[in-house]
Amino acid sequence: MGTEGQKYVWEGAIPLQIHLDESEITTLPPPPPALILGPRLGYLPLLVSLIKPYFSSTLPPGTDTVWFDYKGLPLKWYIPTGVLFDILCLEPERPWNLTVHFRTYPADLLSPCESEDTVKWNFINSLKEAAYIINGNCKNVMNMSQPDQLELWRSFMNGHMEGNLRISSKLKLGTVGEESATKKATAHHQQSSSETKPDRIPVRLYVRSIDKDVHDLEDAPPVDSWDKISYINRPVEIHMDDGKIFTLRDAIKTLLPEFFEDEPSIDEELSRIELQDGDKALETDLCDQDSEIVSTVRSRELTDTLDECTPSSCCSSSGKTEVKLVRIQGIEPKLDIPFTWVVKNLSNPEHFLHICVCVVVAQGQDKMR
Repeated sequence: MGTEGQKYVWEGAIPLQIHLDESEITTLPPPPPALILGPRLGYLPLLVSLIKPYFSSTLPPGTDTVWFDYKGLPLKWYIPTGVLFDILCLEPERPWNLTVHFRTYPADLLSPCESEDTVKWNFINSLKEAAYIINGNCKNVMNMSQPDQLELWRSFMNGHMEGNLRISSKLKLGTVGEESATKKATAHHQQSSSETKPDRIPVRLYVRSIDKDVHDLEDAPPVDSWDKISYINRPVEIHMDDGKIFTLRDAIKTLLPEFFEDEPSIDEELSRIELQDGDKALETDLCDQDSEIVSTVRSRELTDTLDECTPSSCCSSSGKTEVKLVRIQGIEPKLDIPFTWVVKNLSNPEHFLHICVCVVVAQGQDKMR
């Protein structure tokens, strides 16, 4: 059984208004745009079977090589539709106006996508990559039976969450939640003196930079090149330390440390809190014995005392860079939310967590590499 969060993610869809490229219209009057719901977890090429019949009567002669663009930007077909929407539409546009092309495929900008099978094998290869990150090998995916592989793909195509989770559970790719707790307890029982191996979470991070002079996200200029978006494909390790909650903010900090380099350490922040909030006697004592007392304070006290962390608060003290927006599955979560909850509820069916981040960068400063 999936969680309620997973159910909402699987049911998520984006209203699309698909326009046929003007150069491919051969009839008058031109056809009106096609209106369709695009599943957030899906891929744009999987909509072709629904879109092509709508425009087929007006297409020029030739071989179909279907691709989409948004405001002139060719869309990468292997990025889930929901991720494309989240990173390209900082202010959500509904319906999302896309242009479909059946000719002049931009092979210099996009990798080939010849059919549904191309999308399928991209999905399976991502699943193998996720399995390798989580387990250190992808044997379970490689050894999947043909019927299971077919059912996994069909359930994904049809938006059937329960069927997909049933097959996916055989791959033993669970990484957090109850399984993590069991693994932690088992490791502690077997060898309490050794460190528990951290969970490794497959993450794909998309970072869009905008100039600091842009005050409202709705005023951000459209992306005209994929060079404007940085892509990070890197696992996040969750270290299961007693009394500590690994948050979404911690995860992003491991992937984008340059945006947090000026932040105070936990010990420094604890010292500041104790000095400000303690009574007079304790405050004096802390001033005299700062290093000894602070080292005994648990991180739980920090969790209880610190204000909620929002994306806009995550910036360097120099003011040059700022994490303006974090979006996952169309949601803009608080950064102090436990990362394990995010992974369990908001990951895609290929077991990757896709995170979209918008950062504000001072004019003249180089884009994040």
